[in-house]
Amino acid sequence: MRPPSTHQEPVTVRVFTQRLSSTPRGARLARHLGLHQLHRWGIEHGSGTSDTVGLLVAELAANAVTHGRVPGRDFELTLAYTPGLLLRVDVADSRTERRPPGPGGIAGPRPLDESGRGLLVVQALATRWAVLDRVPVGKTVRAELDLSRPTPPVPGRSRSDGW
Repeated sequence: MRPPSTHQEPVTVRVFTQRLSSTPRGARLARHLGLHQLHRWGIEHGSGTSDTVGLLVAELAANAVTHGRVPGRDFELTLAYTPGLLLRVDVADSRTERRPPGPGGIAGPRPLDESGRGLLVVQALATRWAVLDRVPVGKTVRAELDLSRPTPPVPGRSRSDGW
């Protein structure tokens, strides 16, 4: 007796990887390139998913150039998209000794602090996130969005903002 056959659609994972200079300009470019790539994959600019990924890339890239910068070394942005299932954002840098706390280990800033909120934003927006070792040196901060659940709109943004 044969087991019942089930039809499965093939899964296509689309991947985009770009190295960028560890500068504020490189961080801004990472966000723009990420949003452009999402648009090429059919994720509409200004949608909840696009806005959320734009913020994740912006926060992780800013952290990489601010806290993970090694002179003369770039950082790397990787987006992996499995339509209808998952969108993963990886930002890797070469600095090993300055490792951010992982999920659940983030202490919030004091009310008047001018920084320290980036990973709180990542934690609030991502379905899950982690800090991983990077081979041969450095770290990768990964944020994932489960696309089988609707992405809530980013607070304070509306489609009429002109983005």
